[in-house]
Amino acid sequence: ERMLAKLPWGVDLPLSPFFGVIGVAPPAAWGTISTIQPRAHGGNLDNKELVAGTTLYLPVHAPGALFSAGAGHALQGEGEVCTTAIAPALSGTFELHLRRGASLDLPRAETPTHYITMAMDPDLDVCAKTALRQMITLIQEKANLSREDAYTLCSLAADMRVTQTVNQHKGIHFMLAKKALHG
Repeated sequence: ERMLAKLPWGVDLPLSPFFGVIGVAPPAAWGTISTIQPRAHGGNLDNKELVAGTTLYLPVHAPGALFSAGAGHALQGEGEVCTTAIAPALSGTFELHLRRGASLDLPRAETPTHYITMAMDPDLDVCAKTALRQMITLIQEKANLSREDAYTLCSLAADMRVTQTVNQHKGIHFMLAKKALHG
């Protein structure tokens, strides 16, 4: 009720619930895959920014998308450094929309205040480069900026965060405050 976790050593931490696993069916060409690794279809994203009120954009690879969400997390730090989160039973209400003509390679998100791009790969450097390139593309889509100016804006105003390091595929997400584009 108070939205606090009392840790065994007596400290109270505020809860911020989100679904650790959220995605759609992967491409059929991938065959059977594990739910452990986050990938382009979403899955085990463990991105604590994806809270209630966030819009998540996912590339659709199968008819009907086959959306799924689970692995409730009540509290987790950036990076999920030792696979530990407070994992309660969590329920949610989702509103799904198909955006025909949209072309995404990787998940993106939008909060009331930020745009978020994400990338997942076994190599954290690849994640950083890919998430940055995704943010540059997003900026170009949202504002009348050249690729070079969008790149500069990322260095000035976008925050690169480690989403996770523990699920074989690492994760990086970039966050850009909407006010950096729209004043």
